[in-house]
Amino acid sequence: MAKSKYEYVKEFEKDDKMLQNVFILVRIDGKGFHKFSAAHNFTKPNDERALHLMNKAAQTVMKELHDIVLAFGESDEFSFLFRKSTDLYQRREAKIVTTVVSLFTSAYLYFWNDYFPASQRPKYPPCFDGRAVLYPSEEEVKDYFAWRQADTHINNLYNTSFWALVDQGGLSPKDAEIRLSGTDSKDKNEMLFTEFNINYSKLPAMFRKGSTLLREMVAKPPKGEPTEDGSTEETPGNVETKASKEERASTVEDEGANDGVLATDAAPSTKRSTSPSSEPGSEGASKVLPVRMKKGIVIDFVDIIGEKFWTGRGAYILASESRWKKKKTTK
Repeated sequence: MAKSKYEYVKEFEKDDKMLQNVFILVRIDGKGFHKFSAAHNFTKPNDERALHLMNKAAQTVMKELHDIVLAFGESDEFSFLFRKSTDLYQRREAKIVTTVVSLFTSAYLYFWNDYFPASQRPKYPPCFDGRAVLYPSEEEVKDYFAWRQADTHINNLYNTSFWALVDQGGLSPKDAEIRLSGTDSKDKNEMLFTEFNINYSKLPAMFRKGSTLLREMVAKPPKGEPTEDGSTEETPGNVETKASKEERASTVEDEGANDGVLATDAAPSTKRSTSPSSEPGSEGASKVLPVRMKKGIVIDFVDIIGEKFWTGRGAYILASESRWKKKKTTK
């Protein structure tokens, strides 16, 4: 390519390549979302539509950026963890952060009507900011996500108590703040149960635990067989199939290739009958076929504090880099 005399201006660009051999964590936050949620009449203390829209936007980001191995969201924020050896954009901070933020924001707007069909579009554009943080070891990564989930619980318990006092208790916002001042988790739980008959532990897990996005193998439905709501919702291959919808959102984004049969002790049966009755000796019994599996991005509401998650479903997240397939990344 021919050079021009003006090309020298590139010398003023800052070299912002992030350190090698450390984990990159990108967190996005809604800017001015107190005002945005009020303008769009979001339900207090939690609006399921808004939370599911956030999850969908995060799912879109993970679908496009394959080096993201885990995402966690609460309220108007989402955190994305990149695999340690990612070379996306040659690890340039500005490129990575702006790509995540812009893709998340565009997806939030693109899918808006799927969750808020009554309004053709937002009253004004939502805005998200973002930052990148580097973590040197697995310990800091685990502690980071434990911090965010603990924050989810603290904030949700307070907000649930606050709005119960306002909406059901008839207190003004100022009086509700005074009432909650100096209370701990035990006090709030007791108040919710005794005064408002609210069992906090029975509230939807998405509110209490936040949303965790994982890459897992999922069952691929037979051709022509719709899912429960006609969408792409399917059952994760290694979680209990009868879990309630409130406890697990099994929304899955198909990652395309790599179809196969799941082989894991924790998975449900990977056999599917071709007829309603396939028990031995029953009339009309037919051949039992293996269930086809595919890679997907699963949204779930689980505990990620403690080793159980990181040695179970989350074991792949911090797995040895040699297990990752080398893929070409955008430069």
